[in-house]
Amino acid sequence: MSKFDLAIIGSGPGGYVAAIRAAQWGLKTLVIEKDAFLGGTCLHVGCIPTKVLLHQAEVYETCKKAQEFGIDIPAMQLNWPAVLARKNKIVAKHAKGIEFLFRKNKVETMHGWGRWAGPGRVAIENEGAVTEVEATNVLLAAGSEARSLPGVNFEGRAILDNRAILDLPEIPKRLVIVGAGAVGVEFASLFQTFGSEVTLLEMTPRLVPLEDEEISAELQKSFRRRGIQMFTGATVESIAPAAGGPTVTFRDQAGASQTLVADRVLVAVGRVPVTGRLGLESSRVRIERGYLHVGPHQETDEPGLFAIGDIVAGMPQLAHAASMEGIIAVGKMAGKDVPALQRSRIPNATYCEPQIGSIGLTERQAREAGHSVKIGKFPFMANSKASIIGRTEGFVKVVTEETHGEILGVHVIGPLASEIIAEPVAAMQMEATLDDMMFTVHAHPTLWEAMGDAFAAVRGLAINA
Repeated sequence: MSKFDLAIIGSGPGGYVAAIRAAQWGLKTLVIEKDAFLGGTCLHVGCIPTKVLLHQAEVYETCKKAQEFGIDIPAMQLNWPAVLARKNKIVAKHAKGIEFLFRKNKVETMHGWGRWAGPGRVAIENEGAVTEVEATNVLLAAGSEARSLPGVNFEGRAILDNRAILDLPEIPKRLVIVGAGAVGVEFASLFQTFGSEVTLLEMTPRLVPLEDEEISAELQKSFRRRGIQMFTGATVESIAPAAGGPTVTFRDQAGASQTLVADRVLVAVGRVPVTGRLGLESSRVRIERGYLHVGPHQETDEPGLFAIGDIVAGMPQLAHAASMEGIIAVGKMAGKDVPALQRSRIPNATYCEPQIGSIGLTERQAREAGHSVKIGKFPFMANSKASIIGRTEGFVKVVTEETHGEILGVHVIGPLASEIIAEPVAAMQMEATLDDMMFTVHAHPTLWEAMGDAFAAVRGLAINA
């Protein structure tokens, strides 16, 4: 029986990052992957392909507005097969990159369904054959899959999940999206740009309900200007195939029944952990609704068994969170001095247009927690670089504690929000204060500069507002 210091089940952004770092720290490491490729959902049917398509939509939209910049583009047209081909090329490139890094760091791989088989053992099932290996530590990084609705079947043609919608043979004329979290609004933005008539249905009172309320309101205003139809407080009753296209029946906010007919329906109502085949029935692991409870360094209640990523209770289902969880877990195994991951230090990024980036508490959360809250806001309309690139929607919002100037949260909606949120992420990690940020020099002219103005606005000292 083969012996390893660490066996990892799953090769997504948590699993493969953990494997490479473990190997760098001297652990003999095995990765077990059920799919034919390395990289998991994020690389193949999640983060990377969607962001490729979203960027191509952004380029397309810029080209449509080229005359604003003094450029004429006659007879411009979308080449959808070429759009998909570029997406597939980039995904394949990065999958090969993981294979290379595994070879470079001497990480071994096995194909099949991995499961915990008792202390220090992992079983791998592949086409009916079962192989067991010994491992001092086992790391579960099995990921998640799309959640459906009662009675709804992802048949892959008209009623779709996040996987199937990535390879549509054509742009749908009418697209209904159920769910307006990050996935839903990203696909709404993407397909509206490419010409679809998009309708969003969200059961909560607002889009992106986990974001600050002002961010949600700004996104809704932007989507409305773009012609995206939205129903919040909507309860979907059925989604059914039909000759003229799938029909979606729902109750609107007022309780009235409505029916929509579409060419395609995307169901984006969250994800569920893939933990049913991990063999944990006889373990000491605490499991709640399929999610695993872990300690500060990702260890479960079963000695030597760790969990990271989308299967962990109480943590966001984000690729970058899984990666850091993996690094922390293998650091613990390798005897390194690694910090515990704080939920409040994990940024969110949503790549619709306008983009959203956030970290920490929303204004409502900060007030409900009893903080003496002081807010600063700065609009991109007043930012020079935003005017230069012709993208002036949105704002930066800073949430601070009034007495000591503690930064409680930062929320951005606007151009490259997913990038400029990096500064407050670092600031909060290093426990910088409002005054520290007010005296940080921001290059001019940059979008990033709006962050400095927003911090100054907390004290009523924004220069450009």
